[in-house]
Amino acid sequence: MQLKNAFDFSLPPGKKVYFASDFHLGSPTYKESRTRERTIVHWLEEIKKDAEVIFLLGDLFDFWFEYKYVVPKGFIRFLGKLAELKDQGIEIILFTGNHDMWMFDYLERELDLPIVHHPVSIRINGQTLHIGHGDGLGSGDRQYKLLKKVFKSRISQKLFAAIHPRWGMGLAHFWSLSSRKKNIKKDESYKGKAYEWIYEYCEQVENIQHHSYYVFGHRHLPLDIPLNPKSRYFNIGEWFHAQSYGIHDGSTFTLTSFNK
Repeated sequence: MQLKNAFDFSLPPGKKVYFASDFHLGSPTYKESRTRERTIVHWLEEIKKDAEVIFLLGDLFDFWFEYKYVVPKGFIRFLGKLAELKDQGIEIILFTGNHDMWMFDYLERELDLPIVHHPVSIRINGQTLHIGHGDGLGSGDRQYKLLKKVFKSRISQKLFAAIHPRWGMGLAHFWSLSSRKKNIKKDESYKGKAYEWIYEYCEQVENIQHHSYYVFGHRHLPLDIPLNPKSRYFNIGEWFHAQSYGIHDGSTFTLTSFNK
């Protein structure tokens, strides 16, 4: 396992680093997505007073695909707020998830936001964190790992790009919604560390290099689990219900919720 180191931040006094994931904008209905989008924009507006960096750890959209001349419509308030915060000097880093893995360079070019496609190690005031979306990690979910290899292939991307957006986007949203209905019960409960594949992955990484915190999404369940006396695994949950997110204040990572 080769660890990738990507970012190193020294926070000014009073500044913080924020982590959020799994907005799934576009799902399950237009009305519900619009309501969630307004809540997320409200949250971004609230944290901008002390945010130095914002990490958005994947599945921001329930489906995203960038055709050569077409991108998915909608999400104007969210994208506009990201542009506003970026223009105000707040660093924003986007990660792709399993629902928006086909995010290429559109947002990078238009909003000047780095896009990361794999877990990375970062440093905040000397503390090392390992962060990512969380899909396909650990020893489980072999069926998804096979599908991910197919979806990530250039051939698959070119074949999908050849489908007219009217049909391609409709097909993708149908598949995404049916997949979530199939897995929602599995995602919403904690059955112990032995069933947490991301936790297993964190143990493997910790055996190679010590990290103070491991921060992931994907699981749709806020979690705070110790790996050892000096290291913890956090899953920052989702924004359908929990509206949970993480904060690093320069010395400590905490998990909280916007709806408290």
